[in-house]
Amino acid sequence: MPSLNGNAPVTKFNNKPQGKTFAGQDKIPKLPIPPLEETCKRYLRALEGLQDKKEHEQTQKAVNEFLQTDGPKIHAKLLEWAKDKDSYIEEFWYESYLSHSDPVVLALNPFFVLENDPTPDRGAQLPRASSLIVSSLGFIHDLRAGILEPDNIRGVPLDMDQYSRLFGSSRIPTDRGCRMDVHPDSKHIVVLRRGQFYWFDVLDDDNLPVLTEREVLRNLQAIISDADKTDRSEVARSAIGVLSTENRKVWSSLRRLLYSDRSNAACLEIVDNALFIVCLDDTAPADLADLCNNFLCGTYSLQGGEQVGTCVNRWYDKLQIIVCADGAAGINFEHTGVDGHTVLRFAADIFTEGLMLLAKSINPSAPTLFHAPLSPYAKAYKPPRGQKPPTPPLERVDTTPKKLEWKLSPELRAGVRFAETRISDLICQNDCQALEFKGYGKNFITSHGFSPDAFVQMAFQAAYFGLYGRIECVYEPAMTKAFLHGRTEAIRSIQPESVDFTKTFYSEATPSQKVAALRKACERHVKLTKECSQGLGQDRHLYALYCLLQREIQGDLNPSPDEPASEAPATKMPAIFTDPGYATLSTSILSTSNCGNPALRLFGFGPVAADGYGIGYIIKEDGISVCASSKHLQTRRFLDTLQGYLYDIQRLLIQLHRSANERPAPFVDHLGILRDTKTGRPIHGYMSDSGGDDDEEIPMPGYSFFDSGEVELLGRRKKSPYSDIGKVIPLAEY
Repeated sequence: MPSLNGNAPVTKFNNKPQGKTFAGQDKIPKLPIPPLEETCKRYLRALEGLQDKKEHEQTQKAVNEFLQTDGPKIHAKLLEWAKDKDSYIEEFWYESYLSHSDPVVLALNPFFVLENDPTPDRGAQLPRASSLIVSSLGFIHDLRAGILEPDNIRGVPLDMDQYSRLFGSSRIPTDRGCRMDVHPDSKHIVVLRRGQFYWFDVLDDDNLPVLTEREVLRNLQAIISDADKTDRSEVARSAIGVLSTENRKVWSSLRRLLYSDRSNAACLEIVDNALFIVCLDDTAPADLADLCNNFLCGTYSLQGGEQVGTCVNRWYDKLQIIVCADGAAGINFEHTGVDGHTVLRFAADIFTEGLMLLAKSINPSAPTLFHAPLSPYAKAYKPPRGQKPPTPPLERVDTTPKKLEWKLSPELRAGVRFAETRISDLICQNDCQALEFKGYGKNFITSHGFSPDAFVQMAFQAAYFGLYGRIECVYEPAMTKAFLHGRTEAIRSIQPESVDFTKTFYSEATPSQKVAALRKACERHVKLTKECSQGLGQDRHLYALYCLLQREIQGDLNPSPDEPASEAPATKMPAIFTDPGYATLSTSILSTSNCGNPALRLFGFGPVAADGYGIGYIIKEDGISVCASSKHLQTRRFLDTLQGYLYDIQRLLIQLHRSANERPAPFVDHLGILRDTKTGRPIHGYMSDSGGDDDEEIPMPGYSFFDSGEVELLGRRKKSPYSDIGKVIPLAEY
């Protein structure tokens, strides 16, 4: 990946609250830098199943040469360089994301699809959107107040730094890649409908919500009423949001052109500074594939030669909450500053809070997940019983929705038109399909002694081999948030044990041999995952060394004048990084990620290789949801092959289980009496061992959501700096 010469173009969040949310940050250890020799051993092992004997010998030679020459020197420099850093990989990680020049849509941004709201009254689009907005404001309040319960896994605290970049953040294109801007004091949201932009304030200065759910609904009704008046022919021609789907250099030049006009600059500032974007689509997905495509990249559809798909109703440089016309809801998020685990916590919490708020509307004493009382500056605020209203009355916050009016020059209109053409091309070049497998899930897998994630990872490898007859590089991220500013480490799932299993499964081996090979491969995957979660992988360490070497070669790491000749800067990249093995391991043909939670229905992202698949999966108690995308490979056929494998391996496991527990045949004694072999007791009839359908399994306990703490904060409200920007939209009667 290209380097930005040591620059880390990201705005830091410097005023985190000091409450319990971030209280444990100073106790979290730094991500370890593994010994170089161990990293090289892991690297060779990860390539062993992907190379033939001759290729592997060549890679071994390059690795040995690196260990004897440049490796120890650059490793020592990395250790020295990392001494004053929170994380040795963090700066390089941002560079790799922000130097990306391709469109972020499909290439970087993942998506979640939430489960449908189980309450009938909130199933429609606007009630669903209103509920999600109000729940999000509760999450933001608790986060900024420092009372959001910190993440942990089995009692181990996790780094909370990513939450500081979840809201009010924006990816800004520049001539040299992008930068991340974070606005920790943001108070408003932006709503998109048919490519048109609206905004209104939602928080006061103490981050308390200033709108009730009913009032949010009225605002959204007013926005839809106004936006739907716009003629279809004008929608695509003025859909500024489509510019965020462009190549970053193109978008940078168009953004400068936009910013040259004072009115447009004010509109851009409102969008960039918003807490998040809400996209209200005017169509409903036709099927499961259409649903996934809509949340991944928007849809492509023409009417009378004009674009009427949802691809023009997006802004991909920020966190987006998307709600379809039928109430289906989800999230598409800018991935630079946050990983899936962080956004998953947010998605699960706001889904749960919506259900708890409904319960509270029925029973006022019912608990809620968040602790954000209505602001005293809200129009609907009523003082507690027995408390007099303030004198003089508080100035209420203006929450009227306003429309952003863009001034588009002929050059900008052309830019919008060409951006729409290009994103439509990308959509047509991409294929996204989903499988909601109902045959079994976590319960069945664990009942047979397998790790669910390892079991599904082996299923992907077996399905790919069954379709293509090849072993290709597989990537799965391991979360490293147990370390300060931790992100992920790469689990390279292709290991000698998994290769042996795949080939054994498609051989004439016996069922017991196939299952034994599967068990061995899964055990290896579990061990590998644990190592990577502890920061003991090879990808991040080698990438950091590569980035330091690149800077050194380019002259960005200047040695001291008295540096010994033996420590002189490198003049060329060592063979370990130019060897074909490094490219092989860096090209993830199957890029996979597990992001499960009961609040989610589906999860996915685009392929990272032109000849590969992007696979997001959720392992549920009694099912497995898989979303696969590709550049029009055989996506549907791959998922069908995967489903066939899942049923095949289920039959093998059940067959072996029954064989192991089969009752020995009875015998007839010398008196002609039929007796049980184990007990010797007389048998007066046979009883069947089969107690029902093969697919039936005893359910296992599920798991719960997060909980939270409590606090109340009140305060005064300053006039919004954007109060005079935009055309006021009249509210609908409610």
